[in-house]
Amino acid sequence: MNTLPNECYYAIFNKLERNYRSLFSCALVNRQWCKIIIPILWREPTIHLKDARLIRIFLLTLNTEEQALLIPFKISLPSHPKPLFEYTSYITSVSNDLYDGIKKWLPYKTENELENAIKCSLIAMFLRTSKNLRHLSLNGPICNQTIFENLYKKTTITSMDLCEFKYKAIDGLVTFLNKNSTLTSLNLRSIQLEYEGS
Repeated sequence: MNTLPNECYYAIFNKLERNYRSLFSCALVNRQWCKIIIPILWREPTIHLKDARLIRIFLLTLNTEEQALLIPFKISLPSHPKPLFEYTSYITSVSNDLYDGIKKWLPYKTENELENAIKCSLIAMFLRTSKNLRHLSLNGPICNQTIFENLYKKTTITSMDLCEFKYKAIDGLVTFLNKNSTLTSLNLRSIQLEYEGS
């Protein structure tokens, strides 16, 4: 039996990019199709970032350094086996919908500190694992050194949205902007540039 080259399958399945149900069905046909479809499904999960199940999968991908950010909060992370694919490596865009997904994943109303810790852990993980991350939205107090260290290394980001960015994080942002030659769009909203005392 003759089979098409992977490039042909990729072109066909790429046409179904927004038809998630059909892509999921096709991914179950065989391993070859699955390996082609999974990167397409996970490339732009923007509208699905609000889904608590996705947050659970993302939390399974955290390394020990990213998990350490959550230790003070004594939350129990998912204990399922790691996914077969490193889904986050395919993601090209992380939007503000991620923050809604975090709120839905948490079983009870929590303080902002816990939500921010989870957000920082996940953003650090996306920066570490995503091979083609092009758009990143950072919302709220992001001044974690792990995030900036990963951000400095990320040369694929072409656009960023920053909202409610604090004075403490400006040095890290300036270093990123000096090192990044691929950034073509920077959207700043509610940036607090005044000094916030020690």
